[in-house]
Amino acid sequence: MLETDWIALLITFFGTMFLIGELLVNMRGIFAVLGLGFITVFFSSYLAVDMFIIMMFVYFLGLTLMIIDGKLINDGTLATIGAAAMITAVGFSAPTWTAGLYSVIGVIAGGFAALVFLKVFKRRNMWNKMALNDQMTSEMGYNSMNETYQKLLGKTGTARTDMRPSGTIEIEGEDYSAVSNGQWIYKDQPVTVAFVDGTKIMVKKVHD
Repeated sequence: MLETDWIALLITFFGTMFLIGELLVNMRGIFAVLGLGFITVFFSSYLAVDMFIIMMFVYFLGLTLMIIDGKLINDGTLATIGAAAMITAVGFSAPTWTAGLYSVIGVIAGGFAALVFLKVFKRRNMWNKMALNDQMTSEMGYNSMNETYQKLLGKTGTARTDMRPSGTIEIEGEDYSAVSNGQWIYKDQPVTVAFVDGTKIMVKKVHD
């Protein structure tokens, strides 16, 4: 049993920060080992063996859902469910509501703190699909391409794939990668180009 409730905040904070950090940046497993150590200490301090296994499973199931979202789905839905699972696991494992609150705050704060690693270490490629991050500049020789994309502004086309939020659209017989403005757009729905930044295209649904 942890001596004071606030220590749960620190343990879940560092555990989640390192585990999420391992997903975001390539640290060759170092962050994963550190995070696993902190989370193991947290659950083992509060739970008997049977519940320890269950709650560890729920916690890492949530982490797995984030990985699946980053590698395959790319719409944030599974990542959100995964985060909820992680929060639930630590919250229900604590013996008091105070310790549970500290634990939940630690998970949330640790998840946000892990974003700092993106500014220091090399980003993993699996998250690049979440958004169209590559913007081709004139210095790289993409002036003509940028001009072509700028001409798409205001034009109407069709979604070739489901957009949650990224996908493919067709305008005047040509296919383009695009993102929606936060909307879920389904295949074959009409869309209009609302914003263009370099080679990044943002579309919105055409309402009847």
